[in-house]
Amino acid sequence: MARILLGFIFAVFMALSAARAQEEPVVWVQIEAQPSLNEAQTATRRYAATLADVNGFALGGGWYAIALGPYRREEAERVLQVYRAEGVIARDSYIAESSDYQQQFWPIGANLLEGPAAPALTAPTTSEPATSEPATSAPALATPDSPPVVAVDPAPAPIPEQPDETPREARESESLLDREDRAALQEAMKWAGVYDGAIDAAFGQGTRAAMARWQTENGFEATGVLTTRQRAELLSQFNAVFDGLGLEVVRDNATGIAMELPTAVVGFDRYEPPFAHFNATGDIDARVLLISQTGDRTTLTGLYDIMQTLAIVPENGPRSLEGDSFTLIGEGALQISHTQVWLRDGEIKGFTLVWPAGDEARRSRLLGRMQDSFEWLPGTLDPAEGSGAQDIDLISGLEIRKPKQARSGFYVDASGAVLTTAEAVAGCGRITIDESYEAEVVLSDAALGVAILRPRLPLAPLRVAAFQEVTPRLLSDVAVAGYSYGGLLGAPTVTFGQLAELQGLNGEAHLKRLALTALEGDAGGPVLDAGGAVLGMLLTRAQDGRALPEEVSFAATNGALQELLTRGGITPRLTSDQDRLSAEALTDQAGELTVLVSCWE
Repeated sequence: MARILLGFIFAVFMALSAARAQEEPVVWVQIEAQPSLNEAQTATRRYAATLADVNGFALGGGWYAIALGPYRREEAERVLQVYRAEGVIARDSYIAESSDYQQQFWPIGANLLEGPAAPALTAPTTSEPATSEPATSAPALATPDSPPVVAVDPAPAPIPEQPDETPREARESESLLDREDRAALQEAMKWAGVYDGAIDAAFGQGTRAAMARWQTENGFEATGVLTTRQRAELLSQFNAVFDGLGLEVVRDNATGIAMELPTAVVGFDRYEPPFAHFNATGDIDARVLLISQTGDRTTLTGLYDIMQTLAIVPENGPRSLEGDSFTLIGEGALQISHTQVWLRDGEIKGFTLVWPAGDEARRSRLLGRMQDSFEWLPGTLDPAEGSGAQDIDLISGLEIRKPKQARSGFYVDASGAVLTTAEAVAGCGRITIDESYEAEVVLSDAALGVAILRPRLPLAPLRVAAFQEVTPRLLSDVAVAGYSYGGLLGAPTVTFGQLAELQGLNGEAHLKRLALTALEGDAGGPVLDAGGAVLGMLLTRAQDGRALPEEVSFAATNGALQELLTRGGITPRLTSDQDRLSAEALTDQAGELTVLVSCWE
């Protein structure tokens, strides 16, 4: 009853002052915002049941405001104070101007924003509101132009310098700004580090204080109201980051995409479906991909997986696959890449921006412009476009991420521990087993040239090494299993040879000399006898800097390997069986035992 009576008193007060209200600028008390018209209408009816002067307006961007008014500013401040104190409206309610609103939807048929009741307004002086204009997340449809790649919409010409204004004149010129202009000033002040409020286009106490701070920092009188010249200076500072980028809207009908691109930095190079490549044309090592293909969620997921193998997408950084879209952010020492892709009506489209690391202010601002300008044009990239050239190290013209070196190794316990060469895992930023399983070094013996790896998550090997206890005969048959070509073949190969000597060239007891021709990728692989038991581990070919004949290789002996495993907390499996397997059976066993060890930057 008290709230109804309060509303009645205000209604009478407003009626008595209606004539005066039409003679000066009017404002509104915004009490709520809703993300849909249906929710806004429901809320408006609820407020109208107990309050007078309830109105509803569109805000743009799919949002709707519920506001009380129109009032003179003095009256609005009183309404705001009393209703807040009574708990009738939310504490984050605030005074808004007519220029903040678009079409009126409540009361039905009313249009209080036009005519003499809604003159140009001065800025409000209340606290910052809690509501803000929502960002648009989905690209908009557009009509394509005829040329395949056309640059349009150059950056606007700089605002000419205006003579300075008095505070009263500054307020008058400020009142002519639309919502977009006011929000742009808040964004520029946030970038300048003087404003930390919401980008809501409402100039309250927080915004005024930020304006005063910016004026002080730039040598102007701290009035809290920016003059026309000061607003131009602020925006000039804000947009200086784009100088030299040549931002223009590029419409590419082949991919069905239009968006702003830094045309002074990158230029169209070629089509390699599903990508249109825009490569660096100057000193900035940048790159842009437009992504376009037909497909469904399965196609989208496959693209998400494949793109993570590309060299332009560093492994560190957040990434997410959610329903009909995905985001990949790769953060490397030299570059940062940002990929966003959407699936809509059987079409997959998106983009990748690759930018040098250490230039975050410009990269983030450019990325925002590209995201905001992305338009969805008809059609997708024809799979037949491009040169059609094929390369196993490339996907659609992009280099696959590769390890800096790849060697062999073999399982030595049931939880997936691996023996490999110390050289294979030296100076690695990341180590993988079979390219899928992260691993770390447990123990490394530089003198022996051997290291023990442990997977970060336990594995279940098909076969674990069994070390031969019986001393092999000279010239007996041996085999080495290894990834001779660094994983290029996808499975280990087996190289056959003979045991040439039970020691090294200088009598080293921890070495065996082999008569077989091994490749660099074989290093770390197991040396097997005819029955598949392990006789040692193949070492790298370098021996004190000397060049050796191709048919000469060396292996660490079982004794040295078993001692290292014991130090690493692993009990080696032993055998004295003297079986002899066929070449095919020996190859199968070796394949189950041997792994690819990759060292990544």
